[in-house]
Amino acid sequence: MRVSVPDSRSTDDRFARQVIAVASAVILLLVGYLLFGHRPQGGATPAVAALPLLNACLNATSAVLLVAGFLLIKRRLVAAHRACMVAALAVSTLFLVSYVTYHALAGSRPFGAHGWIRPVYFFVLLTHIVLAAAIVPLALTTVWRAWRADFVRHRRVARWTLPLWLYVSVTGVLVYWMLYHL
Repeated sequence: MRVSVPDSRSTDDRFARQVIAVASAVILLLVGYLLFGHRPQGGATPAVAALPLLNACLNATSAVLLVAGFLLIKRRLVAAHRACMVAALAVSTLFLVSYVTYHALAGSRPFGAHGWIRPVYFFVLLTHIVLAAAIVPLALTTVWRAWRADFVRHRRVARWTLPLWLYVSVTGVLVYWMLYHL
């Protein structure tokens, strides 16, 4: 009779998938509530009013770190790649905290421009939102696989995560610019 012993790696992966799914769902529900169900009280303070610019700067920083991390791993500079990617995750986490804070305190700003730019803005915004929702579990899965030194599976998901995360970071800056400077 053969007794199978549970593989600790598969148990860890199963637990990680559950944590990633719960964290992603909580983040998506919180952001969804803030965007569609929450009505903030009163006006925004100057500090809160500065958060959209901070968010755009954090998105731009994330984009630069992602590109640098990609270029570094292509040169096989693993430690520098890891530092850039961890920094990109940290900056994106700061962005999420700032974004949630802004929308909790100030709500959303309507797009005021008219003409041909309006459908362009809404297309960029819609793709940005959809892919931002997808990036949460993708980025966490990519980081988990790297942390576990499962580099074959890490590369497999990173090939999707990097371009989508980069798109979300760049379009975040673009949405800010269109919303506040057009």
